[in-house]
Amino acid sequence: MRYMKDFINFLRSKVFLVNLGLALLVLVGLTFLMLQWLKSSTHHGEFVQVPDLARLSVSEMRTAVEEANLRYEVVDSADFNPEYPRFSIIEQNPKAGNKVKENRKIYVTVNPSGYKKVTVPNIIQVTQRNASSMLKAVGLDVERVTYIDELGKDMVYYIRFKGKNINPGERLPKTSRVELVCGNGDIPEKATVKADSN
Repeated sequence: MRYMKDFINFLRSKVFLVNLGLALLVLVGLTFLMLQWLKSSTHHGEFVQVPDLARLSVSEMRTAVEEANLRYEVVDSADFNPEYPRFSIIEQNPKAGNKVKENRKIYVTVNPSGYKKVTVPNIIQVTQRNASSMLKAVGLDVERVTYIDELGKDMVYYIRFKGKNINPGERLPKTSRVELVCGNGDIPEKATVKADSN
């Protein structure tokens, strides 16, 4: 009982109250300093606007990003977009106008120098209709169809690109247009001459 009375008297003493007040002041001070440190290290409340990088060259994009106190990373594997200049920025993430913290990384996609190359499928001795479908499936197209005297009507005998014969397996830029040389169903003249001579 005496210990309890002494303890209560200690809690009411001036020494205890002064120490308690000092401890509270130190705690408040440390909390304030910690919050200030967190605010400065995370740039709390400090945002910058993401610049519009579309159509800029890589060097122009680099300058714009650095002036905005941001960082960048180039993302690969883009398909060529003919509406944008070669080697210009065609996509960015985050988008232009977004508010982000300083030093944030902006991911950019660069337009390549041209279309990727695709392999010409084997469409020799395939009907013109099927050949057109096979070409479209790989990203090529038919510019025109010409006919020669060959027995297989509408069968592909040759593939031409820019006036030259090409073989299946060769590679052309995607979206290239080729010429199909097909049979018209007539017997070739040489075959007729040979048959007559027999």
